[in-house]
Amino acid sequence: MRIAANIAIAFVAVEHVFILILEMFLWTKPFGRRVFGLTPELAQSSRVLAANQGLYNGFLAAGLFWSLIIGSPSAAIFFLGCVIAAGIFGAITAKASILWTQGLPAAIALAIVLLAR
Repeated sequence: MRIAANIAIAFVAVEHVFILILEMFLWTKPFGRRVFGLTPELAQSSRVLAANQGLYNGFLAAGLFWSLIIGSPSAAIFFLGCVIAAGIFGAITAKASILWTQGLPAAIALAIVLLAR
């Protein structure tokens, strides 16, 4: 069960690295605009905010990877909880699908981590 927990944590961490790349480097590019449904003008005017958001997603990924490196379920629980909170907040304030794309994988990973303890 511990292996499944580690795989789930790694999945969420990798997902957040991908989000970091999207928000920090691809926000104004055609692929990034398509993913987020942005016009070129909106993407350009919001690129600094998106880069900041991407950096925070990178910190979540770093925390999850760190929890794997040190073998700490407690750290994983904390960072997965942060991802879930961010997913809920994003769903309420930005786009409902954030709950399913970020919050749900983190919630599943959290459940697996708790079961593996």
